[in-house]
Amino acid sequence: MAPLDLAVQEEEKLSKPTEKIINDFNIQVATVNGSGSQTANTVLLRSIFQMGVPVSGKNLFPSNIAGLPTWFTIRVSKKGYLARREAIDILVAMNPESAREDIFKLVSGAMVVHDEPLSLKSLRDDLVYYAVPFDKLVATVCPDAKLRRLVKNMIYDGVLAKLLGIEMPEIEKSLRKQFRKKPKAADLNFNAAKAGYEYAEKHLTKADPYVVERMDLTKGKIIIDGNSAAALGCVFAGVTVATWYPITPSSSLCESLIEYLKRYRVDKETGKASFAVVQAEDELAALGMAIGAGWAGARAMTSTSGPGISLMAEFAGFAYYSEVPVVIFDIQRVGPSTGLPTRTSQSDILSAAFLSHGDTKHILLLPASVEECFTFSLEAFDLAEEFQTPVFVMSDLDLGMNNWMSDPFQYPTKPFHRGKVLSGEELDRVKEFARYRDVDGDGIPYRTLPGNHHPRAPFFTRGSGHNEWAIYSERPDDYVRNMDRLARKYETARQRVPTPAIDENSKAKVGLIAYGTSHWAVVESRDRLLAAHDLETSYLRLRAVPLNHELEDFIRRHDRVYVVEQNRDGQMHDLIRLEVEPEAALKLRSVRHYNGLPISPRSVVEQILAQEGID
Repeated sequence: MAPLDLAVQEEEKLSKPTEKIINDFNIQVATVNGSGSQTANTVLLRSIFQMGVPVSGKNLFPSNIAGLPTWFTIRVSKKGYLARREAIDILVAMNPESAREDIFKLVSGAMVVHDEPLSLKSLRDDLVYYAVPFDKLVATVCPDAKLRRLVKNMIYDGVLAKLLGIEMPEIEKSLRKQFRKKPKAADLNFNAAKAGYEYAEKHLTKADPYVVERMDLTKGKIIIDGNSAAALGCVFAGVTVATWYPITPSSSLCESLIEYLKRYRVDKETGKASFAVVQAEDELAALGMAIGAGWAGARAMTSTSGPGISLMAEFAGFAYYSEVPVVIFDIQRVGPSTGLPTRTSQSDILSAAFLSHGDTKHILLLPASVEECFTFSLEAFDLAEEFQTPVFVMSDLDLGMNNWMSDPFQYPTKPFHRGKVLSGEELDRVKEFARYRDVDGDGIPYRTLPGNHHPRAPFFTRGSGHNEWAIYSERPDDYVRNMDRLARKYETARQRVPTPAIDENSKAKVGLIAYGTSHWAVVESRDRLLAAHDLETSYLRLRAVPLNHELEDFIRRHDRVYVVEQNRDGQMHDLIRLEVEPEAALKLRSVRHYNGLPISPRSVVEQILAQEGID
């Protein structure tokens, strides 16, 4: 037997267990990109979910169209943990190219469902193997040889259903939901699942400990990806213009948005749409169009990822300085340059916070869940119009493209916040209107929209030097006055953006800070630190930039504070150091994860223990 990853062995402490392991394991399906496994994996995940068991799904796929290895992992967790768990307990080996490597990553005692022609038993003797003749079985249920490659995947759903105890009615329910408009396809795929189930029933003797049993923890919950949730939030936020250029992993946001808009924002009687979606020639043009729409009074947005953010720098500065509202969704991926487009990261924090040349400071929203992808979409449009500025929603590939379990979203009841927009009647009541004047002391000026025919409504929108009347100026005092007002506006935003979520432990000397999808690993790592090492922790989850006083107060209350994030350079760690007093900054330590896979609790625990000096 080849040596195993000792860290994984220590984490799981499994060595051919004899007792049942119920609703607490990882399933990994190893296939090739383009093989049609997505349907089978989604059906499997939903079937377990429908049995009341918490699940989460993560898809690791290559950036080419087809042919390279791809892995889909389903975490089954009776405790409701949603973070990526590194150890794999159940492997479905459908790809000969990766099978050997996949086998050596398994914990001792794991089960392996594999295609019969693969000779895997000789690789390790501490695993439970189930050989299945997939090609023979699919030939019996699918006469069309061209379809067999796609239908074959449903066989492993049936095999796992028998071995793990997943109820076949749930498999069928999930499958028919997947093919709700294609009953013949649903029948064909369910027959394949039944063929797998019946083969396992007749020929496979269960020798592993893993079992799915019904629970009641998913009642009323939903499964959705973050990009779809964000798109739905944009619809409820009243978006009227969306401009975009396709880029992984943000493309599905606008694709989902188009579907929602066509379904809900087209007049049934006239057939007229109350929206415009434009695919631009590149990301720079997309943002330029969105800024133009925002200037005209539309609720406008675009979506992109790191390379697009780089291209948008000049226009982002123009919108900041000319004070035009626009919402930018950044679904972060590994960088720099084109990076790894199908791997996740939190590596755009600093670039987005200060995007453009010169002195700019942008508002960032940091969703950690699909629910916050929905609610922060609503919040982003309100903030953009209230502060007349670009607002960035900083999601990532893990959140945007993967399946997440969530409570249903609450129907929005709060009216839109359109900000300081003067109507003709309001202009009649004021003595004068200066577009870039701070009237209220909050740094936010008043604006008018095109179509306002009042004689005092027009003004020049300037990205270059201007005074408070929007008249071109290169006078140093005009420039300083305007820049100071923009800084004052940012300070006002500090009290308006979503505040941190804090779980304070009065016994804890150690504090943790995280944001976005790092949250889920931190939640689980806190439980592990307490259970295994008696280490008490407090936790603050950042939800927006600019940061506010609650963050510094939290740091001061603890001896050591770890900032957990998914980038190499500790970008949020450095951003916090820029904001807090030196004595608070000295308490900060950095926990970083940047290999492109979603951060795991084990990664967090190991780094904290090492820095704490705990064996």
